Amino acid sequence: MPYTAADWPITAALLQFPHDLPGGGTVQDADASVWMDVFTEVREAGFADVDLFDGWVRPGDLSPRRLDELKRTADAAGVGTPAISAIRRSVIDASNWEENLAYSHRTLEAAAHLGSEVVSIGLHQALTTKQREQLWFWTVEGHRDPVGDAQVWGDAVARIRELGRHAAELGLLLSLEMYEDTYIGTGDSAVRLLHDIDLPNVGLNPDLGNLVRSHRPIENIHELIAKTMPYANYWHVKNYVRDENTARGHYSAMPAPLESGVISYREAFKVAIAHGFQGIICAEHYGGDGLSVCASNQDYLRNRILPQTADYRLGTPLVAQGRQQPRP
Repeated sequence: MPYTAADWPITAALLQFPHDLPGGGTVQDADASVWMDVFTEVREAGFADVDLFDGWVRPGDLSPRRLDELKRTADAAGVGTPAISAIRRSVIDASNWEENLAYSHRTLEAAAHLGSEVVSIGLHQALTTKQREQLWFWTVEGHRDPVGDAQVWGDAVARIRELGRHAAELGLLLSLEMYEDTYIGTGDSAVRLLHDIDLPNVGLNPDLGNLVRSHRPIENIHELIAKTMPYANYWHVKNYVRDENTARGHYSAMPAPLESGVISYREAFKVAIAHGFQGIICAEHYGGDGLSVCASNQDYLRNRILPQTADYRLGTPLVAQGRQQPRP
């Protein structure tokens, strides 16, 4: 049966939970009680699942014993762990690609150990010093993948295909997160990369918010939706308000609830479902009480956007879709 609003898996991103602990040490090495506090907070905000965002904890760097402990803790808190997002570990980073590739393989192994369904990776690289100094890091230009470089493009295809095959062996989906100025940074480039990789279990994480927040002209949002949604197999959802004064060359964007920003998620979900989307959704938000905004976004999706009954028309997907068993 297709997912409905009541049982569609929606995870909470853990963007607002830091890796470094206030009293010293890290979440990575912390006692399981620290994990329990976060999982409980997420559950009490209304989420049945979390995305194990590796800016909070790195599953790929946990031992099997600690992975078991992480899973037991999540279960005890009443949240599932169906997805892992590995952030800023580009496999074409000129300096660190070998370690990033090895880390991505370890993350896939960890996802399988935890019983997850999907791992999201991207080609975005570490924030620059100038980006880290800003209130909103996207107001300053960061790394750009080299346009027209056949060697680097080929490396991206080969290395992601390697990860995709490993994921398939483990029964996982691999999802490529769209991000500005990378080879997954426009509709056309993202689709071309997927076609070159050519694996059914590798699809897009069409994180449209990453693309509309840039303080410069952006791709037409309706065209971006039409091009990318047919290839979605996981989905980070967030939104931004945006202002443009093209005569003066002024562009600005700030985080907003899903229903209030420039991306119409009503339109995006219609297109995605028409192309067979049945992937897990991850609610994200930067700034302020991000968890509460994510909880409101989940309510918006369940009450206004997602199908209320299972008798809707579901299209034929172009990439494999997951079937995570919904938690009560």
